[in-house]
Amino acid sequence: MILNSLKTKIVGIVSLIVIAVVSYVSWNHYNYQKAVIESIVEKSSVLLIESVVANIQSSMKAGHTTAINTILHEAKLHHHIKELRVIDNDGTILHSADKNDIGKELTAEERDKIISTKQNHFYFTNKKNNLDSYTRILNTPDCHGCHDARKPVIAIIEAEISLDELAGYIRLEKKNTIVYSAVMIMLIIGTLFAFLTLYVDRPVRSLIADMRKIELGNFDIRSSINSSNEMSLLSLHLNSMTTKLKDLMQTTVINERELARAEEKLDFHRDARLMNQKLEEQLREIENLNVSLEERIEEVEKASFTIADLAAELEQKNSNLEHAINRLSTIYNIGLAINSTMDIDRLFNLIVRSTTSTLNAQIGYIVLYDKEQQALNITNLIGGGKMNAPKNAIKMKNTSVSTWVIRNAQPLLIADINQTPQFARFSELGYERKTLICAPLVVKDEIIGTISVVNKSDDSQFYQYELEMLTTIAAQAAIAIKNATLYDEQQQTYLNTIQALVTAIEASDSYTKGHSERVTRYSVEIGSRFNLSSDRLQILERAAILHDIGKIGIDLSLLHKEGKLSAYDIHELQSHPVIGMKILEPIEFLKDVRTCIGQHHERFDGMGYPYRIKLADQLLESRIICVADAFDAMTSDRPYRKALALDVAIVELTENSGTQFDPAIVEIFISILEEGVFSGSRFDKSPATIDTLSASHA
Repeated sequence: MILNSLKTKIVGIVSLIVIAVVSYVSWNHYNYQKAVIESIVEKSSVLLIESVVANIQSSMKAGHTTAINTILHEAKLHHHIKELRVIDNDGTILHSADKNDIGKELTAEERDKIISTKQNHFYFTNKKNNLDSYTRILNTPDCHGCHDARKPVIAIIEAEISLDELAGYIRLEKKNTIVYSAVMIMLIIGTLFAFLTLYVDRPVRSLIADMRKIELGNFDIRSSINSSNEMSLLSLHLNSMTTKLKDLMQTTVINERELARAEEKLDFHRDARLMNQKLEEQLREIENLNVSLEERIEEVEKASFTIADLAAELEQKNSNLEHAINRLSTIYNIGLAINSTMDIDRLFNLIVRSTTSTLNAQIGYIVLYDKEQQALNITNLIGGGKMNAPKNAIKMKNTSVSTWVIRNAQPLLIADINQTPQFARFSELGYERKTLICAPLVVKDEIIGTISVVNKSDDSQFYQYELEMLTTIAAQAAIAIKNATLYDEQQQTYLNTIQALVTAIEASDSYTKGHSERVTRYSVEIGSRFNLSSDRLQILERAAILHDIGKIGIDLSLLHKEGKLSAYDIHELQSHPVIGMKILEPIEFLKDVRTCIGQHHERFDGMGYPYRIKLADQLLESRIICVADAFDAMTSDRPYRKALALDVAIVELTENSGTQFDPAIVEIFISILEEGVFSGSRFDKSPATIDTLSASHA
């Protein structure tokens, strides 16, 4: 990716060009410097040799031939002269700075160079990297006295000059050339790179980033690059292009929409044209047919209208079917809800609330029909505003909607009360009727009451399908009410049977006659002061009635025994709560009642019988029965003692409060006795008795 970038390519190409140019120039410069140095060395060697030749010629003229070697030796003292000698034309060394070389011959290679070269002065570089300079000494008239005038050349002077110092200069020059070239290349490339980065790469990247945003659909981007005139112009054109592209896109979208519409129209026109073509063909055929065919065409048109009507009707039926499925689903869910309980009061409340919510009604209630009294009992009146649910039954009236439904045994829909003047606009329950539905509750062709919903929450009116829904709900509700009633009656039958057994036990003992009834009255009153729920009050009432059911299993002689009870007798008597629990064990709906009976002789301090249950595990109802049972026992005659006075019994309750009895229950019960709630009973209080009771409590 990096190698393929424009900056990399430009830098790479320019770098190659710079390297090539600088390298070429540097190499030529190096070669030129080298040639200059070699030329200087060559000229220096020529001057040296000419000086030596001049000295030699002077010595020869003076007749000092032996001074030649001395001249050569002195000339060699220069450190850059390695060899200095005089040779003949055949390559034999005649004179030399080194006396050991005299008489020796040059190498064949050197002799060939001397013979093959015609110049008077020439030089070669030998294998030791030294410069061999050769200069011919010409035979002049001055030399004819010693030498044969026929020889053009007397001798050749060879000077071997060391190039080591020259090579050092050349290497230094080469190194400097390389360094300068490298620095120059790096500076050029660095400058170019920085220039491209600042004035090309960065603006181009910015442009690319803007282009990517534009590619993603952001046509509001505006590029602002001022690094150069060209980039500024490019940024300006990009912005212009973006604006035009945005307009073009908008125009394209509009055109595409228009094109789509046009294509739809075109398809329609194409279909219409094809249809027209078919119609034209049919018309041509019709022209060739008789009048009977025209009548058949009319029949076909009528059939088309009929099909259209059937299609509309089918669509309406599908819509109705969908609504019916939704209504059936709602009815099914309501049915599951109302069949989930057997408590009659809870059932009534659930039916009315579910129905009013489902039908979006403001008011709902159930009316129970008393056939013998020809009266109506209003239950579970639900709705907003000030409404009065009568506690007693109301007589059936002709202006009553429920009366009409019961007498006619069919549901009634009143979409607008103004259209039915035979019914009262204002109900005795305290509300104004506007629109309502009333459906009978029928069980096996017997009307047991009605269910009504009144006034829509959105002030609209009820419709026929809502009447059908309420009728269906009423059918389910009637069955659920009947089942709950039968269940309640079955429970009451159980209770009546067991209570009859309790009454039979008490009837056999004049001392305990009415004991369970009194304990029940005391317990229910105490429970009401504790604000127990209706379910818990019912459990308390049943447990109070049946608290001594276990005495069925106790020997009557022990129950009537007047003398002192033995430890065994006390143990037997204290087993009656356990016996009572076993008697009621098969009856599932008396489970909590059974627990209360088993605990009604347990103590507040956990030291009671039969199980010494701790306070945390005791039911509040069992503690209430414990106080009521003890109080009635103290204020009743027994075989072994007379009844205690009321104030004495209260003192006993107070003194045992916190140990045997629950203090909160004792306090509430004493306040009940002080209020005279049970006035008219066997311990009816005179004013003096009340004062005594209050003083003892204090």
